[in-house]
Amino acid sequence: MDVLTHKCPNCGGPLTFDPKDQKFHCDFCLSIFTEEEVSEYEEKQRAATAVGDTSQPEMTEAGAKTAEESFENATGQKEHATMELFTCPSCGAEIVTDATTAATYCYYCHNPVVLSGRLSGEFLPEKVLPFAVEKEEAVEKFLSWTKKKWFIPKDFFDKSQIDKLTGVYFPYWTVDADVSGQLSANATAVRIWRVGDIEYTETKQFQVFRKGVLSFKELIKNALSKNTQQKMVEQVQPFPLDKAIDFKSQYLAGFQAEKRDIEYLAIRDTVEKEIHSYSENLLKETATGYTTLTSVNTNISINEEKNHYVLLPVWLVTYRGSRQSDKIYYYAMNGQTGKVSGVLPMSYKRLGLATAGLFTLLTLLFMLGGYFI
Repeated sequence: MDVLTHKCPNCGGPLTFDPKDQKFHCDFCLSIFTEEEVSEYEEKQRAATAVGDTSQPEMTEAGAKTAEESFENATGQKEHATMELFTCPSCGAEIVTDATTAATYCYYCHNPVVLSGRLSGEFLPEKVLPFAVEKEEAVEKFLSWTKKKWFIPKDFFDKSQIDKLTGVYFPYWTVDADVSGQLSANATAVRIWRVGDIEYTETKQFQVFRKGVLSFKELIKNALSKNTQQKMVEQVQPFPLDKAIDFKSQYLAGFQAEKRDIEYLAIRDTVEKEIHSYSENLLKETATGYTTLTSVNTNISINEEKNHYVLLPVWLVTYRGSRQSDKIYYYAMNGQTGKVSGVLPMSYKRLGLATAGLFTLLTLLFMLGGYFI
């Protein structure tokens, strides 16, 4: 397995991707590079390594060790899974990951590393949508969102909680489909009017036919089984997939990333049922202006279907509730648009104090009102 740290061409320090200017920054010598400059430098390094020059190699071969143990993943869920150990190419420390992690940090030197072997071959993403919201902006939006909510526990605003805000590239399938559809139905149109004291009712009956070609673009489907906050992530859609670019591992530097473990064949039937349902509803929506629509028959056929494997950016915060409930709360932000979603914990102590205060205030008002009357 290749463990890769993208390094600065000037000083050899680790590079991280900055969403603000869409460039790569070195925190040591403060150099800034474009993706083309980083790729060109790394290509020269690979060429030099191939002819025997091993100075400043960009990739370190690390044998993966495995172990079965309990761990808490990036989404805050405890799991029992096979862990793998890799060697950090910068400091030589062991990096512990689960089977789907594709980019992370070394816990010792804090350098970003990409497990490039997990994003190669059949697991190579076709596209990646880079982060456009930087962490400082994400923290600001997070605090602004939470401060609008009442009765949140105080420790939800602690620095340690805010530090949990993590940028993660999640794997998804996007689906395009061209569909042919037909609809037939019986319809009635009823008109009622009055002339004097007499009410008239006119009922017209119709046979309705509809036929058309429908096109679905970029249906987004989860490709990670441990993505337990999937419903919440769906609420931060849409992602501007027109901004997605051909995958390059450089864009993962400084973020966490996951590789897919759900193959498209496993969800194909579900996706096709969804496409059929969408198509039927769209055909029915064209049959307007009738009082009733009965004996509806549809014939839907998918002419062409394409799927693509992409990585999409999400800022994520998890919060573990009280020991009694041990519930996990999630907060997500679209890493491109800044749209947020989540479920926040409630402090019943704060709620109780606020209720007691309101009750006391109302009691005093009633007493004063009675006194003046």
